[in-house]
Amino acid sequence: MKFASLMATSASIIAMLSASIASAQTMEEIIEGAKAEGTLTTIALPHDWCNYGGIIEAFKAKYPFLTVNELNPDAGSADELEAIRANIGNTGPQAPDVIDVGLAFGPQAQAEGLIQPYKVSTWDQIPDAIKDADGNWYGAYYGVMALGVNTDLVTTLPTDWADLLKPEYANSVALTGDPRASNQAILAIMSAGMSQGAAPGAATGEAGLKFFADLNAAGNFVPVTGGSATIAQGQTPIVAAWDYNLLAWRDSLEGNPPMEVVIPAGASLAGVYVQAISAHAPHPNAAKLWMEHIFSDEGQIGYLNGYCSVARQVPMLEAGLIPQEVLDRLPDQGPYARAVFPSVDEQAAHKEVVTTQWDAVVGAVVE
Repeated sequence: MKFASLMATSASIIAMLSASIASAQTMEEIIEGAKAEGTLTTIALPHDWCNYGGIIEAFKAKYPFLTVNELNPDAGSADELEAIRANIGNTGPQAPDVIDVGLAFGPQAQAEGLIQPYKVSTWDQIPDAIKDADGNWYGAYYGVMALGVNTDLVTTLPTDWADLLKPEYANSVALTGDPRASNQAILAIMSAGMSQGAAPGAATGEAGLKFFADLNAAGNFVPVTGGSATIAQGQTPIVAAWDYNLLAWRDSLEGNPPMEVVIPAGASLAGVYVQAISAHAPHPNAAKLWMEHIFSDEGQIGYLNGYCSVARQVPMLEAGLIPQEVLDRLPDQGPYARAVFPSVDEQAAHKEVVTTQWDAVVGAVVE
């Protein structure tokens, strides 16, 4: 334990020194450093998640001297942190430079000394509630929890979580990953818990797990990682996921099969994803350019094109920086007006209950 504590302290000191050096860098120096590095290694960025495919292509066009090495696009937030831990001291292609994780995982990574501070040039336009004051992590985008439904197989659309317990939804409902590791799955359980009247935190963990235990006992839960392919194949006719993912999947299916996206009628759960630079990044300057890109006007509009709401949306709207055709593609904003944004502490308390009690309470292995 003493050795682990010493290592964590050393990592924190290294991160602080890196931040001090970074703050003295000009953009020209960062670009020159990135040219020397030649590579950016990302992890867990599926191309149909928030339009990351388009955002990555725009980054390559902006910085043609960088090769983007994309690790495990389908990894969960816990997997991303493990990838940093497992590659400390490794400067090879398996060591991620940047991460994109659920809000609760940002402070965890910071506490472990896995990430380093860096404040992008648009820092002041990122709301305080979704960033660490010292620049260790910062949210770029968010969405609301929804249900994607294959309407070839499901004739009556569910309107809220409670509907999913009905016999007509037998062998139909899935999550997007292992709820012990996937932030999206963990927060789907929070949304279900909120629908039972629980307040975000440990209470939603308990209520949400009970709901999924009931769903599993009813024979309605499918322990398969849901996605556009499993929806199309009929393996998981209903999948709980972020609205932007479901809308992108709907578009990609092009009506074969037809798919509807339903935001549950109760409290609407918003989920923020935060970005950070690994404290052990082999390509720290390339990582800083990536952060500058995703928080730039171009990067934020890239997320909007993927149906995501973004950190700088309000100031960009006020400045007239978002094209009307982009705004016209966004879904009805009504559910966003009633969206609940759980705090870091509430998400952490919920996550602790879900990740430690899923096996005992629900007992289904999601594969």
